[in-house]
Amino acid sequence: MPYRLVVKDTRQPIADISAEQLQTLVDLLEEEDTADRDYYVDGAVLDYLADRGADPALLAALRRAIPPGGGLDVEWTEA
Repeated sequence: MPYRLVVKDTRQPIADISAEQLQTLVDLLEEEDTADRDYYVDGAVLDYLADRGADPALLAALRRAIPPGGGLDVEWTEA
């Protein structure tokens, strides 16, 4: 099943991602509870994901969405 990453506040699409790419985010990033579907992503988080072998296409999509020198909240939804 495909999933979609969006900017949490604006719902602007970032990328469609695979179940495996989503699982990487779930495994590596902190969730507040089992219903949590959002993550704060910035340059440091991208470096962390890259160091742990995250898919290059996922990293590239997130990198394009993040404003220079900043970060943003991303959320995943079922596509």
